[in-house]
Amino acid sequence: MRPSLQQRFRAWIAAPAYPWVTGGALTIGAVAELIAYPGSLTTVIGVLVSSSSLTWRRSFPPVAVVTVAAGLLGFAGDVSLYVSITVSGLIGFYTLGRYRVCHPAVTVAGGALGAVCVNLVHINTWSRMDLPVPPLWQKDSLSLFAESFLLTVVIFAAVMMGDAVRSREQSRHERNLAQAQLIAMERQQAAEAERAAIARELHDIVSHSVSMIAVQAESATYTTPGLTPEARDGFQQIAGTARSSMAELRRLLGVLRTPQAQGDTSLIAPQPTLDHLAELIEQHRAVGGEAELRITGERVSLPAAWELSAYRITQEALTNARKHAPGARTVVEIEYGTGRLLRLRIHDDGPGPEPRPGSGTGHGLTGMRERAALVGGRLSAGAGPGGGFLVEAELPWGTG
Repeated sequence: MRPSLQQRFRAWIAAPAYPWVTGGALTIGAVAELIAYPGSLTTVIGVLVSSSSLTWRRSFPPVAVVTVAAGLLGFAGDVSLYVSITVSGLIGFYTLGRYRVCHPAVTVAGGALGAVCVNLVHINTWSRMDLPVPPLWQKDSLSLFAESFLLTVVIFAAVMMGDAVRSREQSRHERNLAQAQLIAMERQQAAEAERAAIARELHDIVSHSVSMIAVQAESATYTTPGLTPEARDGFQQIAGTARSSMAELRRLLGVLRTPQAQGDTSLIAPQPTLDHLAELIEQHRAVGGEAELRITGERVSLPAAWELSAYRITQEALTNARKHAPGARTVVEIEYGTGRLLRLRIHDDGPGPEPRPGSGTGHGLTGMRERAALVGGRLSAGAGPGGGFLVEAELPWGTG
């Protein structure tokens, strides 16, 4: 897409060569004007200095003081106002306001004082030219200062225009800075959300596997006949190492987990699905647990995030059952309901929620609630109606 005329004009003004080109062109025009309309030595010096000094107005803005002073001096040296002085004076006062070399009120007051001085010089020149000039103390003499009033108005407009441009660019700079800070904050939050997602995945996967290692090692000491004392101690050491690894893992996850990073389903890698629930149940049975899977409704293919969330919730519930209710019978119910609502119900007949610290410092129940919230669902966990521990989740995955 080609840039517009306005965009090209702004780019040209912002170019480093712009003040040199305009200042040089104005100086050449001033020389041509002086050749066509010669003036006094004061006027010639004022016109040339005022025009040529503009070439440094961007690299050294205070030079605009020299520009306007030389312009007023050149105007005072001749009753005629040169076009080059008019242009250079306006640009000079604009530059003083644009870069705020001093406060705009001071700039306007100084310009007004200079205009009055020029006007007084002109009044004296008119008197020497035998023009009808009334004495300054008479009432009609106020009309002699119309020149000062007009110059002051023009100076005020040029300074205010420069100050307005400065304020607009400062606001744009602050807005860009705030936007950059916002982008940096969003990136930091995204990184924290990714760390939280990693923490959830590590807890769901690793804790499930390590807990099975601990349970299998402990059960092997009782189910394997003919074990020597050394082998029995070895299995116990394996179980102890697994439990200590779980404790270290929880401490590590406490570092990775951040409360700011929540609710971004794009950070969850779609790994297992509900088709793997049968394998999950078999793993639970392999380590001595009793579990039954009940599925009602017609199996539908859900979005990856829903499949993963449902699988992880079930996995965490079975892990908690092994940890807090070993030997208890667990029933996993999956219902593909109407209205595109997936219902999960994991219930065991263990001692109930009293000995379970999952709602405290652990990440088990918290992770399950986050899994449900990530897909717009809800999850409840607590005592079952007939005892034991019950986890219920509803995961809506669309509208019917």
